[in-house]
Amino acid sequence: MDWQLLGLSFITVFLAEIGDKSQLAAIALGGSSKSPRAVFFGSITALILASFLGVIAGGGMAHFLPAQLLKGTAAICFAIMALRLLWPDSES
Repeated sequence: MDWQLLGLSFITVFLAEIGDKSQLAAIALGGSSKSPRAVFFGSITALILASFLGVIAGGGMAHFLPAQLLKGTAAICFAIMALRLLWPDSES
């Protein structure tokens, strides 16, 4: 197992999820429910499934596209999302 990649993946996802809308939803659900354990396991299951689908999709695309193209596309998509957050559409 590549421990460096495992650590990098953990840190990246952990930091990306702090303050995320899904975490805020889990806080709201956990605070208003009678069973915070169910909210915890539901949230964990959802994050695992979403991560699994992302890894499967990325692995599948890596068979057809070069890694540099995938990384470049991801970087451009993140930059576009950042710009949209900084300058939202004035019509909405």
